[in-house]
Amino acid sequence: MRTERASATREQILTAAERLFAEHGVFAVSNRQVSEAAGQGNNAAVGYHFGTKADLVRAIVRKHTEQIELLRRELLAGVGDSSDVRDWVSCLVRPLTGHLAAIGNPTWYARFAAQVMTDPGLREIMAGEALAAPSLRRILDGLNRCIPELPAEVRAERDDMASQLLVHTCAQRERALADGRPTPRASWHDAATGLIDVIVALWTAPVTRERD
Repeated sequence: MRTERASATREQILTAAERLFAEHGVFAVSNRQVSEAAGQGNNAAVGYHFGTKADLVRAIVRKHTEQIELLRRELLAGVGDSSDVRDWVSCLVRPLTGHLAAIGNPTWYARFAAQVMTDPGLREIMAGEALAAPSLRRILDGLNRCIPELPAEVRAERDDMASQLLVHTCAQRERALADGRPTPRASWHDAATGLIDVIVALWTAPVTRERD
């Protein structure tokens, strides 16, 4: 019984923290505010169950990446050794949008991720958790095989651009849905298609060679 109560408390804290961090930013929200939003009378509940704020952020990321990883594996099963950039970009985009669609409105994870991406230290946490997934490493390897001619610095630049585009576009759509505002695409599936089109174009765009 005690274990069940602790598990329920942890889940309440995770849900409250994700929402507050998404709406206000990670460092604008105190542990006291998270505890109160989670219905915990003890203001030390966050520290007791999770430790530091960075640990709490990591726990939120892990909660979602477990489900996203399952969706990635499903997509990868049908890709094989494809040489089509679009196949690998689809494996990057659709697991996130599919996860957000499965949760149902309102969601906060895309906005939470966008807030985390703005802080270098917290961004490293999210990147580290994501890159720990074998499926993501396979996707990145497959994508790199499709575009071997890209210089290393251009590859790094476009990887960052693609990540920003994916996270912030999803966050913008998520915010519009939560506010009841219209969105350019009718569903997360359709939104993913538009994102894939643009990210494929980004990766396959010509590289301008600067003259000395």
